[in-house]
Amino acid sequence: MSKRGKWVTELIVVVMVVLLIRTFVAQAYNIPSGSMKPTLLVGDFILVNKLVYRFSEPQRGDIVVFKYPIDPRIDFIKRIIGIPGDVIEIRDNQVFINGEPAKLVKIEKSKEDHFTKIISEETLPGGVRYRVQFYEEAVFSKRDFGPIKVPPGHYFVMGDNRDNSEDSRYWGFLPRENIVGKAFVIYFSGDVPPLQSTEVSFITGIKQLLIALINPRFERIGKPLIW
Repeated sequence: MSKRGKWVTELIVVVMVVLLIRTFVAQAYNIPSGSMKPTLLVGDFILVNKLVYRFSEPQRGDIVVFKYPIDPRIDFIKRIIGIPGDVIEIRDNQVFINGEPAKLVKIEKSKEDHFTKIISEETLPGGVRYRVQFYEEAVFSKRDFGPIKVPPGHYFVMGDNRDNSEDSRYWGFLPRENIVGKAFVIYFSGDVPPLQSTEVSFITGIKQLLIALINPRFERIGKPLIW
């Protein structure tokens, strides 16, 4: 076999392996909006495990990428708050699961774009902890919701940026079959402009990555998203 033929063969093998990994094991995504602040920022590039839910069921606290039920052509990322059978209620931003309140502890308070931002640590029943963001002015979101029971084969998801997230409070439960996988690490991060969900495409993804490479946030690279 000539050197050229060997190179072409090796390239085909590499492409096939990459496609297999992308289809069945892991896939890269970039975060276009602030709906998952403070956990994920615009310009975070994450890896999603597409294999894990073939052997186990999604759990409360998992950050999942899924096909948006209203328009499956669009990928969303949110956190699972309720699993099948859970009764979910929200009272003035306090989440209750089966009547048990998720512990909410205020950590910091600051000004952001003429609003007062509050960062709190939320702990779900079972011990999963993470940080959520609210605005004191309460102008954006549903702060009271339910109670409502999660049906079989569905999940209740919310963004960590509770006052700026289009989630199950607005469009309903997430079907199990729409879940693509579980986010597990930030592999790169950079300061980039936000996008609307409808603007996300392969081309915009490449553009965002190039901008991120020019404006890296090294302190976020390698940050795990699992417990």
